Amino acid sequence: MVSKGKKRPDPAEKSVQNEFIRRFKSNPFIFIGTIVILIIVIVAFVLVPALVPATEGANVDLTFGFYDKIPISYVRGNYLAQVQASYAQYMQGSINESNALSISSRIWRSAFEETVIHIGILQEMKKAGFVLPPELVDKQVRTLPEFQENGRFSLSRYRQLDKSAQLSLWKEVQDSLITQRYLSDVSLRQSSKEASFISAMASKERSFALVSFPLSSYPVEEITAFAQENPDLFKTVHLSKITINSNERELREVLRSVEQGDMSFEEAARTHSQDNFAESGGDTGVKMAYELTEEIPDESERETVLTLVRGDVSPIVKVPSGWAFYRAEENSSPADLNDQDTVEKIRTYLTGFRRGIMDDWLIAQAEQFIAQAEETGFDSAADALGLAKQNFGPVAINYGNFALFKSLASDTVSELGAAVSNENFWRIAFSTPLQSPSTPFMLGNNALVLFPLEENTLEEAEIESIASSYTSYWLNNNTDQSIRNRFIQSEKLEDNFWTTYFRYLQPSI
Repeated sequence: MVSKGKKRPDPAEKSVQNEFIRRFKSNPFIFIGTIVILIIVIVAFVLVPALVPATEGANVDLTFGFYDKIPISYVRGNYLAQVQASYAQYMQGSINESNALSISSRIWRSAFEETVIHIGILQEMKKAGFVLPPELVDKQVRTLPEFQENGRFSLSRYRQLDKSAQLSLWKEVQDSLITQRYLSDVSLRQSSKEASFISAMASKERSFALVSFPLSSYPVEEITAFAQENPDLFKTVHLSKITINSNERELREVLRSVEQGDMSFEEAARTHSQDNFAESGGDTGVKMAYELTEEIPDESERETVLTLVRGDVSPIVKVPSGWAFYRAEENSSPADLNDQDTVEKIRTYLTGFRRGIMDDWLIAQAEQFIAQAEETGFDSAADALGLAKQNFGPVAINYGNFALFKSLASDTVSELGAAVSNENFWRIAFSTPLQSPSTPFMLGNNALVLFPLEENTLEEAEIESIASSYTSYWLNNNTDQSIRNRFIQSEKLEDNFWTTYFRYLQPSI
């Protein structure tokens, strides 16, 4: 027996709410886009009072933005209000004192995004000229559970709604059916011209040979020549330093103590320095001059430190973390270009800071190869210069490695690893005449020369098959999230959600 004053839970309502939770958890986006959510929203709106913001009746404009110039506003009973109420009902059991603010913002933001998608879909369908027969809407209204009695549509129950509510409900059902059609009918979203364009891209396939000039082939002679032309960059210095991050005056006191002999440099570093070299008495190790460029940004201050002789202490200089002064542990010395480690360090500098010099050299080597290939043939020139020739293809213009086309052989030709999404590669590959070397170009860490061997055109049946497959591929891969992103990231969306939310709806703490 039910206690007096308590309402027995309605089994039908409980069943509907359980179904809502089950479907929402399994796929919230598609669920929102189906007729079931419309039914549940209506039930939630009729049976569960909407959680109305405290600004209700305060003449506040709760407009969170615009989509295609259509306002996205909270008005009691509209789509945004219904979805917000449904989310609030669903999350009700999860709210506690510690998470109330975050869950509130999630509920409102989710309702806002679903409304954006709702409006976006309706706008696209409207612009596509889609018209839903009124008879279909009437039929769907007659199936709604709140109007059923003994398994049949009850006109008396329906007439309990006033004319305004009937019109509102009819419009909601109409919009929901349009949304369903959008989500289920790919032909309204994917143009046949798009499939034709994609199949045309795949219609021509080419096979290629290539030779590469890798960055690693940049010779030691070029490295040492650059170092000899720029000796000041690579002279070695052995420095110690003391750094203070708080203020220059504190460091000046430490410098005075060191200069007056009140404490040794090492002791001052261990006691006062605020950098990673404090424990080693300030010793920063041996460096090349260019490595101090970021550490001492001011050129004149950097030159002062680099010209210190053994035992000299520098004035205070500005460093990114604060202020520092240095002591020279050794006199600076020119780079030892006979030392392999030194040469590799200079190579690293060139790769990181003067990469263009290396690329230009590689392109020049490739141009010499091309000149010889035009005289003696591609294969003969490669053999004469000891270059490894690699073949790949046939492949169509497959920018981005589209699943329906043949992919590049980047797994076997490592030089093509960066080619898939490189527009210049595809342009050169399919604009170079057959049996001719291409212009050289950089791709990743290689200068490449392509040699198109042959070109084939697919049979008409194969082209039609690709066009047909594209429709299925598009549908299978146009996921819920991509549809969501289509509208949420659209330029048509003016998103003022957080401004409005924090101004009117965020409870004060």
